[in-house]
Amino acid sequence: MRYITAVLAFALCAPAFAEGPQVTGVRLWAGPDGTRVVLDLTGPSEHSLFVLRDPSRLVVDLPGATLGDVAAPTAEGLVKGLRSGAREAGVRLVLDLNAAVKPRSFLVPPNEVYGHRLVLDLEPLAPAAAPASLPASLPAPTVAILPSAPPSTGNSSFNNGVRTLPSGEARDIVIAIDAGHGGEDPGARGRKGTREKDITLAIARKLKERIDAQPGMKGVLIRDGDYFIKLETRPKIARDKYRADMFISIHADAFKKSTARGSSVFVLSNRGATSTAAKWLADRENAADLVGGVSLSDKDDVVASVLLDLSQTASLAASMEVGSTVLRELDDLGKLHKSEVQAAGFVVLKAPDIPSILVETAFITNPEEEKRLRDPKHQTKVADAILTGVKGYFYSNPPAGTRVAMLVRAGGNGGSR
Repeated sequence: MRYITAVLAFALCAPAFAEGPQVTGVRLWAGPDGTRVVLDLTGPSEHSLFVLRDPSRLVVDLPGATLGDVAAPTAEGLVKGLRSGAREAGVRLVLDLNAAVKPRSFLVPPNEVYGHRLVLDLEPLAPAAAPASLPASLPAPTVAILPSAPPSTGNSSFNNGVRTLPSGEARDIVIAIDAGHGGEDPGARGRKGTREKDITLAIARKLKERIDAQPGMKGVLIRDGDYFIKLETRPKIARDKYRADMFISIHADAFKKSTARGSSVFVLSNRGATSTAAKWLADRENAADLVGGVSLSDKDDVVASVLLDLSQTASLAASMEVGSTVLRELDDLGKLHKSEVQAAGFVVLKAPDIPSILVETAFITNPEEEKRLRDPKHQTKVADAILTGVKGYFYSNPPAGTRVAMLVRAGGNGGSR
């Protein structure tokens, strides 16, 4: 592993009487679409930043701040080096970069885990290479938070809220798996220090392995590392990048009383669906097509509303059905927190055209359940339970044009998990 060679210097030149905030730590989180830099502070701080070219650098000034004895972090993503120094007016940090970036910064107040923070999100400006499968006439997509959706595959339709294709080559069913939290957002914590973000990623990876082993099914990870992705971005990645047939978000519940325990499954509430529909109708001129291949941009208000309502109703019905099957499988692993699928306005469930569920695997704040969540064997059992529920749903409702539909017609069950 490569390390940043420059060591952050202690601010010996800062005035001894300075009362401004102190920089106490620097942390980096590298994701596939950018890098997040987090400065830990003892209090809120004014700041300014500007970029330099040839070579690419980002300069961050914190007037009135001082610099503590901060260890240099490991080089990550777009950041290859970090230099610092005290100035008469405060602290200056210089980030040496691997590429030109578009920076965004904001202050975050303290929470139960961290104190004051200055967050720097770095998005690369350089375009990514065009996929080999695309015609030469198409422009290469740019690296951005939201990858460009692939070209439409034709006149698709919906079967129980799930994308289907016209007759032709059979395709795999795509399941998008979202490991909750990540990066500077650890999620809930157990008494033994177990972090929700680590548990969800471990289960998500095991679930992907099991889905990939099924004929005609493919799992994709929304987050495949310890980095942060905005809540509203997660379902957009599922639909715009992967054209997913289903979205599953994995979490570990928490409560102030350690006696709370059990698994739960959530789908989007009617209120959440209504607000989502309103936003989509308002933004439809700039929105991508529905996963079914139907564009709202060229429809009048009434037609667009009807099309979206049909898509959303089918998607919610499919979400409820698959959520029920998953919940039954989780019941075999232990106590359920709620015996029926629950409805809530979770942001990650708001893709109006993809069946989506959120699985609370257990209470990480319950000592017994925390111990089980830490156990790789139990993680595998949770992944198997989710797989069995999802597989049962798709073999009962096989989308037309998929390999699973062909297997069902041939009398197959997809083999064992």
